[in-house]
Amino acid sequence: MTTRTPSQASLERQQLALPAGRLDYREHGAGPTIVLLHGISSGSSSWVPVVPYLSHYRLLAWDAPGYADSQPLAEPRPRACDYAERLDDWLSALGIERCVVVGHSLGAMIASAYAARRPERLAGVVLADPALGYRDADPSKRDEVYRSRWTVLAEQGHQAYAAARAPRLLRDGAREEDVARVREGMQRLHVEGFAQASWMLANDALECYLPSGLQVPASVLCGDEDRITPPPSCQALAQRLNLPCRGIPHAGHASYIDAPEAFATAVDSFAGPLLTAATEH
Repeated sequence: MTTRTPSQASLERQQLALPAGRLDYREHGAGPTIVLLHGISSGSSSWVPVVPYLSHYRLLAWDAPGYADSQPLAEPRPRACDYAERLDDWLSALGIERCVVVGHSLGAMIASAYAARRPERLAGVVLADPALGYRDADPSKRDEVYRSRWTVLAEQGHQAYAAARAPRLLRDGAREEDVARVREGMQRLHVEGFAQASWMLANDALECYLPSGLQVPASVLCGDEDRITPPPSCQALAQRLNLPCRGIPHAGHASYIDAPEAFATAVDSFAGPLLTAATEH
């Protein structure tokens, strides 16, 4: 892999009108396309730390339906396939023919649903610190998971929720600027969109979209200090799906924020050859 010097780069905010409503996203660069899907408590701006290390790609980071100014889904109790449909509409509108999708946490479930829906558009998929979902849990557990986030946000407010929750997404001793980044993202959550995503987490499952495994090249990444989707869970998923699993040192659940260079290096080493081959063909 070629060593690259980080550049000063950012993700420029964009908005697109789709048939189902507007969608907010952020974009940077030109070249082969990598699509970035955030987790349940985050948003498109959370990906800024990796941009300097992936600036040789066209990076597209969406704000999922119900996040930022993206129109919520019409279905009040959505599944990952409903988000994948909106993802497909967005990528079609942008004319993306081939890309690598990086899904973080709950975004990994959406990435899996999209891989089942449109494998021909994907050169590969990265499941980063993947949330597995609770579809097969008992009803009381599913209800607990569903209500454990958005109701707290609604009752306590954004500031209290973010102050309590943000540090858990990062490694012990995380940089204060990283905690502030996670906290800032949580303070921009909308209760309606957060509740929809919480329903998906509680009542859907990543692996239900992959009964025969992934039909495109894929890899699992996991922060070595992830307390939410810990390494043994990620490794077990990778084993069940017959995928490689790569640890991100000194990183918690939001591994791309804790260790952006290591995360980007892992993504680049996976995506680069696949997107180069796709361009050649």
